[in-house]
Amino acid sequence: MRLYPIETGNFKLDGGAMFGVVPKSIWKRTNPADNNNMCSWSMRCLLIEDGERLMLVDTGMGDKQTEKFFSYYYLFGDHSLQKSIEALGFSLDDITDVILTHLHFDHCGGAIARMGEKGFRTVFKNATYWSNERHWKWATEPNRRERASFLKENIMPIEESGQLKFINRTGDISENVFPNIDFLFADGHTDSQMLPMLNYKDKKIVFMADLLPSVGHIPLPYVMGYDTRPLITLSEKEKFLTTAADEGYILFLEHDIQQECCTVKHTEKGVRVDETFQLDNIL
Repeated sequence: MRLYPIETGNFKLDGGAMFGVVPKSIWKRTNPADNNNMCSWSMRCLLIEDGERLMLVDTGMGDKQTEKFFSYYYLFGDHSLQKSIEALGFSLDDITDVILTHLHFDHCGGAIARMGEKGFRTVFKNATYWSNERHWKWATEPNRRERASFLKENIMPIEESGQLKFINRTGDISENVFPNIDFLFADGHTDSQMLPMLNYKDKKIVFMADLLPSVGHIPLPYVMGYDTRPLITLSEKEKFLTTAADEGYILFLEHDIQQECCTVKHTEKGVRVDETFQLDNIL
């Protein structure tokens, strides 16, 4: 198995929304904001080469939305999904599987491209797109709070293409489909978010998606205002971080613009960050 971080671009979100009830005077120490209270975030994906499979976890935001849409999220940087994949010597047609942790636009928007004035197509024509049935139903019949994050043009073309398949959820952790990947399911941020847990040599590497957006979110009360069930997130984080500290998990961070990975440890104040590093440092 070979692993490659994939940078798809950066964007900005309101710092208060990203840290919920935690005061700015505290969260600004790890995530400084600009004059508009906006913090910078990565949309870092992961490419997994395992045997004949080339698997992409999440796809970033993409570039097909309107100018008005991007005026809200301030997409910036020179990276793009296609450029990052091609820089590694692969093409978009080489991707065999796209694993979508969940269907919010900043995680799945890059999976679909605009085709003409009104049409859309899948970006990875040879890939199977993986979600799970419970989250798919949640996203295609959205509640009013999340409706703006579940964009039909990002979701329905996947089903219409015939490339969609579901990973079966059995409890909180499912093992199937991929021999070296388990899936941890979490329901606090959105219903049935699925986090790939990679068995890499003697290590466990976990793609954190929105269970843990950044190093700054490690303390338990630091829960996003975007989470639909913050108390469930609190419980899920506590359980996961305790295990991660006990077992020495490597946490791959999708949204932390400065740190790709971290480990955590037990302290008198609870679980806290131990080390931060680039993924290449441990491969």
